[in-house]
Amino acid sequence: MTTASVSHPQGVAALFRTCRVTGYQVFTPVQRLIVFQAVAAVLSLATGGVLALLMALTRWEAVGLLPPELYYRFTSAHGTVMLVFWIVFFEIAALLFGGTILINHRLKGVAVAWTYSWMMAIGAVLTTVMALSGHANNMFTAYPPLVNHPLWYVGILLFAVGALLACCHFVVQLWTARKEGVVVGPFSLVVYALLAAAVIAIWTLLHGAVAYVPALFQALGWMTLDPAIYRTLFWGFGHGAQQINLAAMVACWYALAALTTGARPVNEGLSRFAFVLYLIGINMGSMHHLLVDPGIGMHARIINTSYFMYAALLGSLIHAFSVPAAVETAQRARGHVQGLFGWLVAGPWREPGFSSLMISLIGFGFIAGVSGVLMGTMQLNMIIHNTLFVVGHFHATVVLGTTMAFMGLSYYVVPLVMKRDLAMLGMARLTPYVYGAGLLTLIAGLMLAGKNGVSRRTWDATYGAGYLQVDTLSTPVITFANALIGIGALVAVAGGIMYVLIMVATVFFGRPSERPNVGRLGVMATPAGPVSDVPIPEFDHAATRPQAPGTTVAVYVFLAYFVVMFGWAFLNLGRVGWGIG
Repeated sequence: MTTASVSHPQGVAALFRTCRVTGYQVFTPVQRLIVFQAVAAVLSLATGGVLALLMALTRWEAVGLLPPELYYRFTSAHGTVMLVFWIVFFEIAALLFGGTILINHRLKGVAVAWTYSWMMAIGAVLTTVMALSGHANNMFTAYPPLVNHPLWYVGILLFAVGALLACCHFVVQLWTARKEGVVVGPFSLVVYALLAAAVIAIWTLLHGAVAYVPALFQALGWMTLDPAIYRTLFWGFGHGAQQINLAAMVACWYALAALTTGARPVNEGLSRFAFVLYLIGINMGSMHHLLVDPGIGMHARIINTSYFMYAALLGSLIHAFSVPAAVETAQRARGHVQGLFGWLVAGPWREPGFSSLMISLIGFGFIAGVSGVLMGTMQLNMIIHNTLFVVGHFHATVVLGTTMAFMGLSYYVVPLVMKRDLAMLGMARLTPYVYGAGLLTLIAGLMLAGKNGVSRRTWDATYGAGYLQVDTLSTPVITFANALIGIGALVAVAGGIMYVLIMVATVFFGRPSERPNVGRLGVMATPAGPVSDVPIPEFDHAATRPQAPGTTVAVYVFLAYFVVMFGWAFLNLGRVGWGIG
């Protein structure tokens, strides 16, 4: 991407400042909008984290914290607050950042941006209050005939309309930047990735409106909604909401790789094509939530999950090579050429952005990605459907992958936008490891419990208080798994508290500076934006030997692991012992 020198009217030009760390031209009115969205995101994360801890300590039999009604109430609120509010608030902050600062462009329609920002905030507060007050205890999905309070639907629709306006605003920003000659040539890969996320978000939010408006009418008693139709429409929203995260997370990967090591994509055209594959295949994959739905034909379910969804998988595999290969190339250019993985060992692991990047990348690939493909395979889905294994998968996706990447990027964006030093830098360097260790423990417990048949969304995993008491789910392995869930949640929430404290301290108490201290970076400021502080050679695609040998070996290890996990899953399927006849 090349930004052109554009003459702004005198009053407008005075609203720009130059970031001395990156060289970007910052349109100052957008700073408060970005901080508004970021603060709303952090508050949502804090709320969802507290609810997660209470839920995990309830599933841990040794604690059994909450009574049934509160458990279901908090579980319902947790899903919406974390999957929708925390994630989307952060993504809209990223769109505001990408649609202005990353392209050196002024924000068109500042008043419009404040309007949709307040719509989102009011909708999020209303929805959360209704959930926590016991008026929406029907879980995140709330399939008919289950009905939440009408104000819950009003809140979620208000939030969704605000987010939809924000995504459209981002598209307009890019169009006007091109029209006015602010950007000459293709947009940068990070901006392109954010555009892919915005397109997926528009599709997703429209699905949400089509699902939730009739649900609101049903809650008001104006109509009766067919459950099968609602489920199909809802998962266009529910699954799509997770896939907005995927595109935005990968955008964060590329941004963090560049900021921390000076890396640049090894094949930018191929990386762009991978985002196109997301647009083609991700929404088709929504069908994997309906693999046991009797209202949808077998062929439709198999084609969508076992064929179209693989387009999105191929896109992720491209990024899984491109991001670490870019980091390896940059690290070798810095002189870290010893062996296959000397570049990785010598990485800036003390910097919170780099450690967040690598934990997110590795965790998403080896845990979330592989388990997602297994769950999307119709036959294999049968052995884990509706168990805690599913919960483990999407915590690996949305938390270990997406949330970790979002946290990593915020260590740079928030201080640079606020012109304040990153507060408690020492704690920031420790936080990704604490948070990551807690999440890995939590996910291990969830997947182990699910593998042993423990159902999701149940207050008592053993059904010990049920009318038909059984001891099938009261085994030492399940008890151990539930303990892992509780311990992992405690550690992860401790890491989350550290992160929230760092962000709050940075925004309100960070030392003001024209050149904020965010730790060591791999870039330097130029009039065209940040560039690597050492020369990075072009990736030679005609070379007869691998240009990134460590990444090449790691990719083959990953593919072998993928095959082994698939084989092991089919072996388990053959041993379930379901007698027929």
